[in-house]
Amino acid sequence: MILLTGATGTVGSLVARRLAGSVPLRLLTRDPSRAAGLTGPRVEVVAGDLADRDGLLRALTGVRAALLVTADPLTHAHDENFLTAARAAGVRHVVKLTTLSVTESDATDLVTRWQRENERLLLDSGLSWTLLRPRAFMSNTLGWARSVREEGVVRALNGTTAVVAVDPRDIAEVAVRALTAPENHAGRAYALTGPEPVSPVEQTAILAELLERPLTFTELTEDQALSGLLARYPAPVAHALLESARRGRDGTKGHVDPTVAALLGRPARTYQDWAQDHLPAFRT
Repeated sequence: MILLTGATGTVGSLVARRLAGSVPLRLLTRDPSRAAGLTGPRVEVVAGDLADRDGLLRALTGVRAALLVTADPLTHAHDENFLTAARAAGVRHVVKLTTLSVTESDATDLVTRWQRENERLLLDSGLSWTLLRPRAFMSNTLGWARSVREEGVVRALNGTTAVVAVDPRDIAEVAVRALTAPENHAGRAYALTGPEPVSPVEQTAILAELLERPLTFTELTEDQALSGLLARYPAPVAHALLESARRGRDGTKGHVDPTVAALLGRPARTYQDWAQDHLPAFRT
C-alpha cells in the first residue's frame, strides 16, 4: 500500500494517475469529492486532515511508503503529526516534496525556512526518506491564463529573469520511482529542474507562438505583485514569496541540474512541451 497526501494537488494528482491500478493506493484528502476523477482499481480515497494525528494513524495503517506534501508555511505541526503517525503505523519510507531553495544559504524567506525545518523533522524521524527539491513549477504560469484569454496580456514580476522551472509531470515521475523502489532512492535528495532557464518574457513568446496570436508582456511593480499575492495568501507568506522573487534576480534560480534526465532516462520536459499540452487553458 502506498499513501499520497496532497492527492488532489498539482503533483499528488499526477502521482495518483501514474500509480492507479499498478499498486494498492490510498489517497488522503480533506475533501474526498475532489478525488472523484482519481478513483480506479485498487485505489482507496480516505478523508483526513494533517492536523488530526489519530486520523493519520488510521490512514497510515498498512502503508509501506508515502508521499508527504504539506502546504501551510505557518505551522510545522502537519509534518510532525504525519511523521509521528507514520512511525507508529510502521511506514517504511517517506518521499517528501520540498523546494530547491533549501540548499541556498542566502535563501532566508519564511517558506524556505519552513521547508528546511520540515526536512530536518524527516531526517530526524528514523524513517527511510527521499527528498524531492523542485525549482518553480511550469504550471505556475496557469495564473496567466485568464489575462491571456481575455486581454492577450501576461503580467508578471522580473520579466527578464530566467528560471529553470520544472514540469510537474517530471516531478511526479521521479516521485513514482522513489515510492515504488525506495531501496534505490533512500537517503537521496534530488534537485529537480527543467532543461533550460526561461524568463517570463520568453515564456510569453512561447505561448504566443503556440497560440498563433500576439501577446503582450507587462512588467509588474513590486507593489502590484504584492497586492496580487496578498489576495491569495496570508500576509507572511505573500511577503516571503516576494522576498524569494527578489533573490531570484541575481540568477541563482537559473542553474540547470541534470538529475531529472539521469533518473528518467530522457531529457527533462521544456516549457514549450508543457505549454503545448496545456494550451486549452490559454485559448479564448
